[in-house]
Amino acid sequence: MPEGDTVWQTARRLHTALAGHVLTRSDLRVPKYATADLTGRTVLDVTPRGKHLLTRIEGGLTLHSHLRMDGSWKVYAPGERWSGGPGHQIRVILGTADRTAVGYRLPVLDLLRTTDEERAVGHLGPDLLGPDWDPDKALANLLRDPARPLGEALLDQRNLAGIGNIYKSELCFLLRATPWIPIGDLPAEHAARLPALAKKLLEANRDRPVRSTTGRRDQNLYVYGRAPRPCLRCRTSIRAANQGDGSRERPTYWCPTCQQGPAPHPRPSPHP
Repeated sequence: MPEGDTVWQTARRLHTALAGHVLTRSDLRVPKYATADLTGRTVLDVTPRGKHLLTRIEGGLTLHSHLRMDGSWKVYAPGERWSGGPGHQIRVILGTADRTAVGYRLPVLDLLRTTDEERAVGHLGPDLLGPDWDPDKALANLLRDPARPLGEALLDQRNLAGIGNIYKSELCFLLRATPWIPIGDLPAEHAARLPALAKKLLEANRDRPVRSTTGRRDQNLYVYGRAPRPCLRCRTSIRAANQGDGSRERPTYWCPTCQQGPAPHPRPSPHP
């Protein structure tokens, strides 16, 4: 699933391409909105909210989309070959005289009144890259269930919006705690710096073409995707295992030496 910085970059590309321009083509390829026609309306802005995208359109309408695991938005110039996937994977086309935005494999696509946006994103916690960011509220949300594993709490968008599986693993490494430690057992000084650290990572990467959490040129990430290669700090082999609530398991990476707390037996590495 895309991280908040990726969604922020997508929103910026869409906003640059569409905002202030009249739609000359509108094609929503989902049965519920098959007859909806947005042509003739001006795109007002494209705003990210956590991992959600809100494309606001003249007339009080908002096109809400979510990329989930495989979705993407591509922007094309006139005459440019579309390369985001086969035609049957296209869910929406929004075209102006100068650019065409195409949404591929979008599992969530809703057309709603702009005044009803809270129905789609009102459940989200403070947005790490948004104007509503509130570190105290984010921390309070995270600590509301002290028995919950740290990694699961970080991924819950109701606590704070924008963290995906990569940042989850990297944040846990920087906090020197395993993703399975109950968040209430996290040392108070580590918990206190968690919101600011998360925001720092996402802000540092929202303008970068390649995500980096290490600040190094030779290695962009500390642990994510690196099992069984050596830890950049202590040279212990990075480990990998699945983490989830039973409904959705995600690969998780950690260093058994640098990070303290409970951890499962490692599964065979997906990166030999």
